[in-house]
Amino acid sequence: MPQAGHNEERFHIASDEEHRMSSSTIPTTLAGIGVSPGLVAGPVARMAPPIPEPEIATLASDVDLDQECQRIADAAQRVKKGLELSAAEAKAEARTLLETTAQMAADPTLTSSAQAMVRERRLVPARAVWEAAGTLASMLESLGGYMAERTRDVADVRDRIVAVLTDSPMPGIPTLPEPFVLVAADLAPADTALLDPEKVVAFITSEGGPTSHTAILARALGMPAIVGTGEEVTDALSDGDIVLVDGTKGAITLNPSEDALRRAKELASRVRVFNGDGATKDGREVQLLANVGDAAGARTAAEAGAMGVGLFRTEFCFLDQPDEPTIEAQVEAYTGVLEAFPGKKVVVRTLDAGADKPLPFLTDATEANPALGVRAYRTTRRDPDVLDHQLEALAKAEAATQAKVWVMAPMISTAEEAKAFTEQARSYGLATAGMMIEVPSAALMADKLFEHAEFASVGTNDLTQYVMAADRLLSSLADLSTAWQPAVLRLIQQACQGAEPKGRPVGVCGEAAADPALATVLVGLGVASLSMTARALPDVDAVLKSVTFEECQELARIAVDSPTAEDAREAVRSKLPILEELGL
Repeated sequence: MPQAGHNEERFHIASDEEHRMSSSTIPTTLAGIGVSPGLVAGPVARMAPPIPEPEIATLASDVDLDQECQRIADAAQRVKKGLELSAAEAKAEARTLLETTAQMAADPTLTSSAQAMVRERRLVPARAVWEAAGTLASMLESLGGYMAERTRDVADVRDRIVAVLTDSPMPGIPTLPEPFVLVAADLAPADTALLDPEKVVAFITSEGGPTSHTAILARALGMPAIVGTGEEVTDALSDGDIVLVDGTKGAITLNPSEDALRRAKELASRVRVFNGDGATKDGREVQLLANVGDAAGARTAAEAGAMGVGLFRTEFCFLDQPDEPTIEAQVEAYTGVLEAFPGKKVVVRTLDAGADKPLPFLTDATEANPALGVRAYRTTRRDPDVLDHQLEALAKAEAATQAKVWVMAPMISTAEEAKAFTEQARSYGLATAGMMIEVPSAALMADKLFEHAEFASVGTNDLTQYVMAADRLLSSLADLSTAWQPAVLRLIQQACQGAEPKGRPVGVCGEAAADPALATVLVGLGVASLSMTARALPDVDAVLKSVTFEECQELARIAVDSPTAEDAREAVRSKLPILEELGL
């Protein structure tokens, strides 16, 4: 069944009592970075305060230290098992984040350090865990890159273990009988993974950026979200305040008028579907594909009308494995995805390990800057067999299904790499072999790389990070981490120009593809396919069908000629009145 667009499930209108509570106040507009589209209203529920720092206290002389150390180990195991249980019921993206946090809870570095403090300094267990976590976080922060990003997981695990040790409420999402808008400084990956769209209709955070994992999960859930507001905004929102959240514009209206609420509800009630016929107004086909991580996600995408898969993230089949999965296990995982799209294209990304997706059997967690290190295709430099096994498994899975497999390697940087990968893929019988364009050199040298690659897909998240030299998970640089940056758009244009003489198709599978306004620009630049979360398909389709290809080209010219990302975004949106009509 085709995927519906805005609908009643994405909208909560305040009750009569809530209206009366807010009717005497003047609407106030606050701003942040909109990272997941949609328009919803509801009462604010603030994230529970963090676990307070335990006081420095020591154990009495007659206390059994071994028993206290065991309490720490037991608490860590309890946290680990709780996260694993939640992960077992979560979808691909959420499961990965929960499993990563569970691994941190099981890491002996934290527990053994805390136990040593109990034995050597006789610290109470809660204080020992707190100090041990602080030491570990400082060490990870000093390493930079992916390791620095793990400090958020350390703090999350610390708070959970301390909560168990002190018999305190477990930190996390509030539990309320009615739907609400969640407000927090930030959300731990495990918290975001546990968001229930039936209860949390939107969320607002003072920290975070547009390509953070929190933002990506919000889009996957179809949950309007605004991040990077700054503390002054979140501090202005109190429990019970009625807010209207516009996840597209990044606007928060405190105490919205009844007219505004009525208008929002009317927009939300309009049902749009995607019928699998992506095209511009004048009939130029634009393949609207889905990003998936497992068989369940593939089935959901097929039901949503996706014309195929533009990004099958195969690393989700690996992330919870201490050892490389067998070829047989990989065949089973891949087959489940391919079976959902008989006769259709499924673009498979080979293992994108490293940086924010470490694998114990493949990546080096001690690299000082793994985002610039041995990740993705570069892991073949020291472990070539892993890619060989994956290509063999993909060939077997393709033979067992009717899907059309296109295989691509991430982090291709040179013509030599493009040649080596495509030849290797074809040697296993995978006829259509291409590459990811995430590294600026691949875009700049696209004409040479397309002498070997039959297609390419632009990963806008990493490309933006590398072009702007801005960590995509760092909230203080969120304004730089957007594919609306003219420099990023110019590189995408150059990649398309390098592909055109050879008739090679270029797609986009990064988060930029899910932005309906930016989608028109990408098509105008020469992009042939857009791959996104299935929930975004109806919105992108509706906007593309409102413009001709020539109009897309004009919007692309406006965007690449703009001096700033915000100028580009505002100029393009001003030329697309349908966005306002659709509530986008």
